[in-house]
Amino acid sequence: MNAAMSSNVTISSSLATPYRPTAIAIANRLGRALSVVGIGGGPITVEGVLSSAIRKTGLSDFGDQRFLEPLEVLVNSINEEAALHPVGRMIIHGRISGVLVNKLIAQDTIKKHPEILDIPVSAPIIIAGLARTGTTMLHRLIAQDPRIRSLASWEAISPAPSKKRSWRKTDPRFAQAALAAKGLQYMSPGFFAIHPAEPDAPEEDVILLEQSFLTTTPEAMMRVPIYSRWLEAQDHVPAYKSLKRMMQYLHWQRPGVGQATRWVLKTPHHQEYFDPLLEVFPEAIIVHTHRDPLKTSPSLFSMLTHLQGIFSDEVEPDRVASHWLNKIELMTKRAMATRARVRDDGFVDVSYYDLIEDPIAEVERIYATAGMELTPEARATMEASRNVNKQHKYGRHKYALEDFGMTRDDIESRMASYRARFQVPYE
Repeated sequence: MNAAMSSNVTISSSLATPYRPTAIAIANRLGRALSVVGIGGGPITVEGVLSSAIRKTGLSDFGDQRFLEPLEVLVNSINEEAALHPVGRMIIHGRISGVLVNKLIAQDTIKKHPEILDIPVSAPIIIAGLARTGTTMLHRLIAQDPRIRSLASWEAISPAPSKKRSWRKTDPRFAQAALAAKGLQYMSPGFFAIHPAEPDAPEEDVILLEQSFLTTTPEAMMRVPIYSRWLEAQDHVPAYKSLKRMMQYLHWQRPGVGQATRWVLKTPHHQEYFDPLLEVFPEAIIVHTHRDPLKTSPSLFSMLTHLQGIFSDEVEPDRVASHWLNKIELMTKRAMATRARVRDDGFVDVSYYDLIEDPIAEVERIYATAGMELTPEARATMEASRNVNKQHKYGRHKYALEDFGMTRDDIESRMASYRARFQVPYE
């Protein structure tokens, strides 16, 4: 059995020396050797990724051109700071090119079917708490309701279907996502114990925000502080308008049961940008989840250190932790400012501890705020899913603040106002 799929696997340290499969290590050595003699190994360029996407699709209209500035900032930051190994650079180049391929196909389809932009996106339920606060569990529960549309991992990775016809009866994007999941398991055995990414499971909509290149995804995957600082200072209304557009496009492709237009979304990213989110989705119900930062913070640091170790040989756990402690402090401060401004209207607070104790009761509370009834059918599907999506399904994730050169006071001093505002207990 693959180690990543075993419930007996324990994921812990060796954070500063990322695991590297033999084939990847050999490919990296070969890539470095070739770069020495001037073959390959060059920087990622904006022109290169744009040309690649145009060549793959035969299309050239990207639509709104505002994505070009963030793309340029991101590419420059990657080249100057990320220290990607050769295979990592190839993967990131392919990922950026893939986003652009999807932009081209989506733009082409919407031009041919402008009615897509008339599809209503009414009062989405948006789960947004700090990472490791039960957001995945809650997201997967609500996504079981047949009246609600969620974003599947396979369509998050490839929101636009290929222009080429396939002989397969099923959507080939599912097979592509399954292959990507296997690749992740190969490059980082056990990562699923930290953050599962099954092709058919609900996925974070932060991936759709990549269409605007205004997203925290790159700084989760790589060291890109130039891009991160630039991102924090930008207007994110265009990003959320792009997200809404992609939701309409995906609904047009796959309406779901009963043509349901109510979505459930989830990503910690939203906490930093509640203001622009509410400008684009004024009727949203925002589920704000909470858990002791002394538990969530080292878990997040470990997850992101493992993730960045997939793409680079130069990963410093202390640096990752310092960057992300700054980030989560900023997220909570901005989130609290928005909530003070709107007087908590449209927000539902969910304690991780109440969620673990009785998740269905928490869903009922959320539905009450959303003006929905938890039907017997939805309750049954949620209960059934709990038997499939059990905690530690892929193994146990071990972590400690000491792994990142931090103490309890380092966290408490930065998160005290958050703890007090939401009465978060010590775990």
